[in-house]
Amino acid sequence: MSGMRTRLFRLSFAALDASGANRALSPRARGLGLILTLHHVRPWTGGAFAPNRLLEVEPDFLDLTLSRARDLGFDFVSLDEAWRRVASGVSVRPFLHLTFDDGYRDVRDHALPILEKHGAPATLYVASAFADGEADIWWLALEAAIARASRLFIDLGRGEAAVETRTARQKNAAWATIYWRLRAGGEAALRAETRRLAEGQGIDVGSFARELCMRWDELQAVAQNPLITIGAHTVTHPMLAKHSDAVARAEMADSRDAIRAKLGLVAEHFAYPVGDLSAAGPRDYALAADLGFTTAVTTRPGHLTKAHAATPTALPRVSLNGHFQTRSAVDALLSGAPFLALQAAGRLRGRA
Repeated sequence: MSGMRTRLFRLSFAALDASGANRALSPRARGLGLILTLHHVRPWTGGAFAPNRLLEVEPDFLDLTLSRARDLGFDFVSLDEAWRRVASGVSVRPFLHLTFDDGYRDVRDHALPILEKHGAPATLYVASAFADGEADIWWLALEAAIARASRLFIDLGRGEAAVETRTARQKNAAWATIYWRLRAGGEAALRAETRRLAEGQGIDVGSFARELCMRWDELQAVAQNPLITIGAHTVTHPMLAKHSDAVARAEMADSRDAIRAKLGLVAEHFAYPVGDLSAAGPRDYALAADLGFTTAVTTRPGHLTKAHAATPTALPRVSLNGHFQTRSAVDALLSGAPFLALQAAGRLRGRA
Protein backbone atom coordinates (compact mmCIF):
# COMPACT_ATOMS: atom_id res chain seq x y z
CA MET A 1 0.00 0.00 0.00
CA SER A 2 1.43 3.37 -1.02
CA GLY A 3 2.18 6.04 1.55
CA MET A 4 -0.52 8.30 0.10
CA ARG A 5 -3.20 5.59 0.27
CA THR A 6 -2.17 4.73 3.82
CA ARG A 7 -2.53 8.36 4.89
CA LEU A 8 -5.93 8.64 3.19
CA PHE A 9 -7.21 5.55 4.96
CA ARG A 10 -5.99 6.84 8.32
CA LEU A 11 -7.69 10.16 7.74
CA SER A 12 -10.88 8.39 6.70
CA PHE A 13 -10.97 6.25 9.83
CA ALA A 14 -10.36 9.29 12.01
CA ALA A 15 -13.07 11.28 10.20
CA LEU A 16 -15.65 8.49 10.57
CA ASP A 17 -14.88 8.39 14.27
CA ALA A 18 -14.88 12.15 14.88
CA SER A 19 -18.10 12.74 12.94
CA GLY A 20 -20.03 9.98 14.70
CA ALA A 21 -20.62 8.25 11.35
CA ASN A 22 -19.64 4.85 12.73
CA ARG A 23 -22.43 4.96 15.29
CA ALA A 24 -24.93 6.54 12.92
CA LEU A 25 -24.32 4.17 10.02
CA SER A 26 -23.76 0.89 11.87
CA PRO A 27 -27.46 -0.13 12.02
CA ARG A 28 -27.53 -0.02 8.20
CA ALA A 29 -23.90 -0.84 7.42
CA ARG A 30 -23.24 -3.66 9.84
CA GLY A 31 -24.30 -7.07 8.63
CA LEU A 32 -25.01 -10.17 10.67
CA GLY A 33 -21.35 -10.25 11.65
CA LEU A 34 -17.85 -10.39 10.25
CA ILE A 35 -14.79 -12.56 9.86
CA LEU A 36 -11.45 -10.91 10.58
CA THR A 37 -8.30 -11.71 8.60
CA LEU A 38 -4.91 -11.75 10.33
CA HIS A 39 -1.50 -13.21 9.59
CA HIS A 40 1.26 -12.34 12.09
CA VAL A 41 0.68 -11.18 15.68
CA ARG A 42 3.93 -10.12 17.29
CA PRO A 43 5.78 -7.16 18.80
CA TRP A 44 6.96 -4.69 16.16
CA THR A 45 10.69 -4.86 15.45
CA GLY A 46 10.77 -3.39 11.94
CA GLY A 47 12.10 -0.14 10.55
CA ALA A 48 11.70 2.28 7.68
CA PHE A 49 11.66 -0.50 5.08
CA ALA A 50 8.85 -2.87 6.00
CA PRO A 51 6.74 -3.58 2.89
CA ASN A 52 4.96 -6.50 4.52
CA ARG A 53 3.97 -4.44 7.55
CA LEU A 54 0.31 -4.69 6.58
CA LEU A 55 0.43 -8.43 7.37
CA GLU A 56 1.24 -8.08 11.04
CA VAL A 57 -0.35 -6.48 14.07
CA GLU A 58 0.93 -6.06 17.60
CA PRO A 59 -0.52 -8.11 20.47
CA ASP A 60 -1.87 -5.01 22.22
CA PHE A 61 -3.82 -4.08 19.10
CA LEU A 62 -5.43 -7.50 18.90
CA ASP A 63 -6.36 -7.14 22.56
CA LEU A 64 -7.84 -3.70 21.85
CA THR A 65 -9.81 -5.05 18.89
CA LEU A 66 -11.44 -7.79 20.94
CA SER A 67 -12.13 -5.45 23.86
CA ARG A 68 -13.84 -2.95 21.55
CA ALA A 69 -15.85 -5.71 19.86
CA ARG A 70 -17.06 -6.96 23.23
CA ASP A 71 -17.95 -3.41 24.33
CA LEU A 72 -19.90 -2.90 21.10
CA GLY A 73 -21.99 -6.01 21.68
CA PHE A 74 -20.38 -8.60 19.42
CA ASP A 75 -20.63 -12.31 20.14
CA PHE A 76 -17.38 -14.23 19.66
CA VAL A 77 -18.32 -17.41 17.79
CA SER A 78 -16.78 -20.39 16.03
CA LEU A 79 -16.73 -20.48 12.25
CA ASP A 80 -19.40 -23.18 12.27
CA GLU A 81 -21.65 -20.95 14.37
CA ALA A 82 -20.91 -17.95 12.16
CA TRP A 83 -21.95 -19.95 9.12
CA ARG A 84 -25.08 -21.22 10.89
CA ARG A 85 -26.15 -17.63 11.54
CA VAL A 86 -25.46 -16.59 7.95
CA ALA A 87 -27.31 -19.60 6.56
CA SER A 88 -30.33 -18.89 8.77
CA GLY A 89 -30.15 -15.15 8.25
CA VAL A 90 -30.61 -14.63 11.99
CA SER A 91 -28.13 -13.25 14.52
CA VAL A 92 -29.68 -11.44 17.48
CA ARG A 93 -26.33 -9.82 18.25
CA PRO A 94 -23.59 -9.20 15.68
CA PHE A 95 -20.95 -11.94 15.62
CA LEU A 96 -17.21 -11.92 15.12
CA HIS A 97 -14.84 -14.71 14.16
CA LEU A 98 -11.06 -14.46 13.78
CA THR A 99 -8.98 -16.19 11.11
CA PHE A 100 -5.21 -16.48 10.87
CA ASP A 101 -3.67 -17.40 7.52
CA ASP A 102 -0.54 -19.48 6.86
CA GLY A 103 0.09 -21.03 10.31
CA TYR A 104 2.72 -18.73 11.80
CA ARG A 105 4.26 -19.63 15.14
CA ASP A 106 3.73 -16.13 16.52
CA VAL A 107 -0.03 -16.74 16.41
CA ARG A 108 0.44 -19.48 18.98
CA ASP A 109 2.88 -17.45 21.07
CA HIS A 110 1.22 -14.02 21.01
CA ALA A 111 -2.35 -14.32 19.70
CA LEU A 112 -3.55 -17.46 21.45
CA PRO A 113 -3.18 -16.07 25.00
CA ILE A 114 -5.29 -13.06 23.93
CA LEU A 115 -7.92 -15.31 22.38
CA GLU A 116 -8.08 -17.27 25.62
CA LYS A 117 -8.39 -14.07 27.66
CA HIS A 118 -11.45 -13.02 25.64
CA GLY A 119 -12.87 -16.47 24.92
CA ALA A 120 -12.65 -15.75 21.18
CA PRO A 121 -12.65 -18.72 18.77
CA ALA A 122 -10.40 -18.65 15.72
CA THR A 123 -9.60 -20.62 12.58
CA LEU A 124 -6.00 -21.27 11.57
CA TYR A 125 -5.75 -21.79 7.82
CA VAL A 126 -2.72 -24.00 7.22
CA ALA A 127 -0.68 -24.13 4.02
CA SER A 128 0.55 -27.70 4.26
CA ALA A 129 3.95 -27.19 2.63
CA PHE A 130 4.62 -24.40 5.15
CA ALA A 131 3.94 -26.88 7.95
CA ASP A 132 6.32 -29.31 6.22
CA GLY A 133 8.97 -26.57 6.32
CA GLU A 134 9.55 -27.00 2.58
CA ALA A 135 7.82 -24.13 0.76
CA ASP A 136 9.22 -20.73 -0.09
CA ILE A 137 7.44 -17.71 1.34
CA TRP A 138 8.42 -15.60 -1.62
CA TRP A 139 7.17 -12.20 -0.41
CA LEU A 140 9.36 -12.43 2.69
CA ALA A 141 12.32 -13.61 0.61
CA LEU A 142 11.89 -10.61 -1.71
CA GLU A 143 11.73 -8.23 1.24
CA ALA A 144 14.89 -9.75 2.71
CA ALA A 145 16.73 -9.52 -0.61
CA ILE A 146 15.93 -5.83 -1.03
CA ALA A 147 16.71 -5.14 2.64
CA ARG A 148 20.16 -6.71 2.36
CA ALA A 149 21.16 -5.38 -1.06
CA SER A 150 22.63 -2.03 -2.01
CA ARG A 151 21.86 -2.70 -5.67
CA LEU A 152 19.89 -5.35 -7.54
CA PHE A 153 20.01 -6.34 -11.19
CA ILE A 154 16.67 -7.33 -12.69
CA ASP A 155 14.84 -7.28 -16.01
CA LEU A 156 11.75 -5.12 -15.63
CA GLY A 157 10.73 -5.39 -19.25
CA ARG A 158 13.46 -3.45 -21.02
CA GLY A 159 16.42 -5.69 -20.44
CA GLU A 160 18.42 -6.15 -17.25
CA ALA A 161 18.94 -2.95 -15.32
CA ALA A 162 20.39 -1.90 -12.00
CA VAL A 163 17.95 -0.94 -9.25
CA GLU A 164 19.52 1.07 -6.43
CA THR A 165 18.57 -0.12 -2.94
CA ARG A 166 20.98 1.69 -0.60
CA THR A 167 18.54 3.86 1.34
CA ALA A 168 15.16 3.08 2.86
CA ARG A 169 13.53 5.33 0.28
CA GLN A 170 15.23 3.48 -2.56
CA LYS A 171 14.29 0.13 -1.04
CA ASN A 172 10.64 1.10 -0.81
CA ALA A 173 10.67 2.32 -4.41
CA ALA A 174 12.39 -0.89 -5.53
CA TRP A 175 9.78 -3.00 -3.75
CA ALA A 176 6.91 -1.11 -5.37
CA THR A 177 8.44 -1.61 -8.80
CA ILE A 178 9.70 -5.20 -8.50
CA TYR A 179 6.84 -6.66 -6.48
CA TRP A 180 4.05 -5.47 -8.75
CA ARG A 181 6.01 -6.26 -11.90
CA LEU A 182 6.45 -9.84 -10.73
CA ARG A 183 2.87 -10.11 -9.53
CA ALA A 184 1.62 -9.14 -12.99
CA GLY A 185 3.32 -12.14 -14.60
CA GLY A 186 3.17 -15.88 -14.17
CA GLU A 187 3.69 -17.41 -10.77
CA ALA A 188 6.53 -19.72 -11.85
CA ALA A 189 8.50 -16.72 -13.10
CA LEU A 190 7.71 -14.76 -9.92
CA ARG A 191 9.00 -17.54 -7.68
CA ALA A 192 12.08 -18.18 -9.79
CA GLU A 193 13.06 -14.51 -9.92
CA THR A 194 12.45 -14.03 -6.21
CA ARG A 195 14.62 -17.04 -5.48
CA ARG A 196 17.37 -15.70 -7.75
CA LEU A 197 17.35 -12.30 -6.08
CA ALA A 198 17.33 -13.77 -2.58
CA GLU A 199 20.04 -16.34 -3.20
CA GLY A 200 22.14 -13.62 -4.81
CA GLN A 201 22.15 -11.94 -1.40
CA GLY A 202 23.04 -15.16 0.42
CA ILE A 203 19.49 -15.72 1.70
CA ASP A 204 18.13 -19.22 2.28
CA VAL A 205 14.65 -18.97 0.76
CA GLY A 206 13.41 -22.02 2.65
CA SER A 207 14.42 -20.60 6.02
CA PHE A 208 11.28 -18.46 6.34
CA ALA A 209 8.88 -21.40 6.48
CA ARG A 210 11.19 -23.33 8.79
CA GLU A 211 11.70 -20.45 11.20
CA LEU A 212 8.27 -18.79 11.17
CA CYS A 213 5.66 -21.49 10.59
CA MET A 214 4.39 -24.10 13.01
CA ARG A 215 5.31 -27.64 12.08
CA TRP A 216 2.79 -30.45 12.27
CA ASP A 217 3.56 -31.43 15.86
CA GLU A 218 3.09 -27.81 16.95
CA LEU A 219 -0.17 -27.57 15.04
CA GLN A 220 -1.32 -30.79 16.65
CA ALA A 221 -0.84 -29.23 20.08
CA VAL A 222 -2.57 -25.98 19.13
CA ALA A 223 -5.50 -27.87 17.59
CA GLN A 224 -6.27 -29.38 21.00
CA ASN A 225 -7.37 -25.94 22.20
CA PRO A 226 -11.19 -25.79 22.09
CA LEU A 227 -11.04 -22.27 20.66
CA ILE A 228 -9.10 -23.38 17.58
CA THR A 229 -10.36 -24.78 14.28
CA ILE A 230 -7.91 -25.90 11.60
CA GLY A 231 -8.74 -24.98 8.01
CA ALA A 232 -7.02 -25.65 4.68
CA HIS A 233 -5.05 -23.01 2.77
CA THR A 234 -3.58 -24.91 -0.21
CA VAL A 235 -0.22 -26.70 -0.30
CA THR A 236 2.17 -24.04 -1.64
CA HIS A 237 0.13 -20.83 -1.23
CA PRO A 238 -0.35 -20.04 -4.94
CA MET A 239 -2.50 -17.46 -6.66
CA LEU A 240 -5.04 -20.05 -7.71
CA ALA A 241 -6.55 -18.02 -10.54
CA LYS A 242 -3.20 -18.12 -12.36
CA HIS A 243 -3.27 -21.93 -12.56
CA SER A 244 -5.15 -24.61 -14.44
CA ASP A 245 -8.24 -26.31 -13.07
CA ALA A 246 -6.22 -29.42 -12.27
CA VAL A 247 -3.50 -27.54 -10.36
CA ALA A 248 -5.99 -25.44 -8.40
CA ARG A 249 -8.05 -28.50 -7.48
CA ALA A 250 -4.97 -30.40 -6.36
CA GLU A 251 -3.72 -27.48 -4.25
CA MET A 252 -7.06 -27.37 -2.43
CA ALA A 253 -7.64 -31.10 -2.07
CA ASP A 254 -4.07 -32.05 -1.20
CA SER A 255 -3.87 -29.47 1.58
CA ARG A 256 -6.99 -30.94 3.14
CA ASP A 257 -5.62 -34.46 2.72
CA ALA A 258 -2.35 -33.45 4.43
CA ILE A 259 -4.26 -32.05 7.41
CA ARG A 260 -6.23 -35.28 7.70
CA ALA A 261 -3.05 -37.39 7.48
CA LYS A 262 -0.92 -35.29 9.83
CA LEU A 263 -3.49 -34.08 12.36
CA GLY A 264 -6.32 -36.59 12.07
CA LEU A 265 -8.75 -33.73 11.40
CA VAL A 266 -11.19 -33.05 8.59
CA ALA A 267 -10.67 -29.48 7.38
CA GLU A 268 -14.17 -28.34 6.49
CA HIS A 269 -13.21 -24.72 5.85
CA PHE A 270 -10.84 -23.20 3.28
CA ALA A 271 -9.13 -19.85 2.66
CA TYR A 272 -7.91 -18.67 -0.76
CA PRO A 273 -4.30 -17.46 -0.56
CA VAL A 274 -2.88 -14.04 -1.43
CA GLY A 275 -4.51 -10.74 -0.55
CA ASP A 276 -5.45 -9.69 -4.04
CA LEU A 277 -8.94 -9.62 -5.51
CA SER A 278 -7.66 -11.30 -8.68
CA ALA A 279 -5.92 -14.19 -6.89
CA ALA A 280 -9.10 -16.29 -6.82
CA GLY A 281 -12.38 -16.05 -8.66
CA PRO A 282 -15.60 -17.83 -9.63
CA ARG A 283 -13.78 -20.88 -11.02
CA ASP A 284 -12.03 -21.35 -7.68
CA TYR A 285 -15.20 -20.77 -5.66
CA ALA A 286 -16.85 -23.52 -7.70
CA LEU A 287 -13.92 -25.87 -7.13
CA ALA A 288 -14.11 -25.34 -3.37
CA ALA A 289 -17.82 -26.14 -3.45
CA ASP A 290 -17.24 -29.23 -5.61
CA LEU A 291 -14.59 -30.44 -3.16
CA GLY A 292 -17.16 -30.24 -0.36
CA PHE A 293 -15.78 -27.45 1.79
CA THR A 294 -18.50 -26.06 4.06
CA THR A 295 -17.17 -22.52 3.65
CA ALA A 296 -14.33 -20.79 1.88
CA VAL A 297 -13.20 -17.25 2.65
CA THR A 298 -11.79 -14.66 0.29
CA THR A 299 -9.88 -11.43 0.78
CA ARG A 300 -12.79 -9.41 -0.61
CA PRO A 301 -13.74 -6.90 2.11
CA GLY A 302 -17.09 -6.72 3.82
CA HIS A 303 -19.45 -7.89 6.53
CA LEU A 304 -21.55 -11.03 6.20
CA THR A 305 -25.23 -10.75 5.37
CA LYS A 306 -28.11 -13.13 4.70
CA ALA A 307 -27.29 -12.86 0.98
CA HIS A 308 -24.01 -14.71 1.57
CA ALA A 309 -25.97 -17.86 2.39
CA ALA A 310 -26.09 -18.37 -1.37
CA THR A 311 -22.28 -18.18 -1.76
CA PRO A 312 -20.71 -20.23 1.06
CA THR A 313 -17.41 -20.63 -0.81
CA ALA A 314 -17.00 -16.91 -1.56
CA LEU A 315 -17.34 -15.27 1.84
CA PRO A 316 -15.83 -11.82 2.50
CA ARG A 317 -13.49 -10.98 5.35
CA VAL A 318 -12.28 -7.80 7.03
CA SER A 319 -8.52 -7.37 7.30
CA LEU A 320 -6.80 -6.12 10.44
CA ASN A 321 -4.01 -4.20 8.77
CA GLY A 322 -0.73 -3.37 10.44
CA HIS A 323 -0.84 0.15 9.01
CA PHE A 324 -4.05 1.00 10.89
CA GLN A 325 -3.65 -0.07 14.50
CA THR A 326 -5.92 2.49 16.13
CA ARG A 327 -9.23 2.44 17.98
CA SER A 328 -10.82 4.57 15.28
CA ALA A 329 -9.86 1.99 12.65
CA VAL A 330 -11.31 -0.83 14.75
CA ASP A 331 -14.56 1.01 15.34
CA ALA A 332 -14.92 1.81 11.65
CA LEU A 333 -14.29 -1.77 10.54
CA LEU A 334 -16.68 -3.18 13.14
CA SER A 335 -19.37 -0.68 12.17
CA GLY A 336 -19.26 -1.60 8.49
CA ALA A 337 -19.29 2.08 7.51
CA PRO A 338 -16.25 1.92 5.17
CA PHE A 339 -17.83 -0.93 3.21
CA LEU A 340 -21.10 0.93 2.86
CA ALA A 341 -19.11 3.81 1.43
CA LEU A 342 -17.33 1.47 -1.01
CA GLN A 343 -20.66 0.06 -2.16
CA ALA A 344 -22.00 3.56 -2.74
CA ALA A 345 -18.90 4.51 -4.70
CA GLY A 346 -19.28 1.38 -6.82
CA ARG A 347 -22.88 2.25 -7.65
CA LEU A 348 -21.86 5.77 -8.61
CA ARG A 349 -19.12 4.42 -10.91
CA GLY A 350 -21.65 2.07 -12.45
CA ARG A 351 -23.91 5.00 -13.36
CA ALA A 352 -21.07 7.17 -14.69
